Amino acid sequence: QVQFVESGGGLVQPGGSLRLSCAASGRFFSIYDMGWYRQAPGKQRELVAAITSGGSTNYADSIKGRFTISRDNAKNTMSLQMNILKPEDTAVYYCNARVNILVVGPSDNWGQGTQVTVSS
Repeated sequence: QVQFVESGGGLVQPGGSLRLSCAASGRFFSIYDMGWYRQAPGKQRELVAAITSGGSTNYADSIKGRFTISRDNAKNTMSLQMNILKPEDTAVYYCNARVNILVVGPSDNWGQGTQVTVSS
């Protein structure tokens, strides 16, 4: 079972940038599709961005053009570069991994997440 440790969150002003990192433990990391999810207070967890085992990417409409997802299979890591941050991006961000994640959804295995707060 893959375990996740998210990092890189913090407090940033609107228009600023953050880079989130996800370190995954477990075997066969490269076969999994990966995803960044977020959950704002009072809202359901939602998919922000995903990257397949082959490197194809998928983004939520709300963050297209502002966020970039990437992965490094050699290091078992995934990143999310977030630019032009908006107050509505405030949430706890989580990573997840599963085969065909865009079809079957995330696994029930979640890390502690990393808090992103966008505020002036």
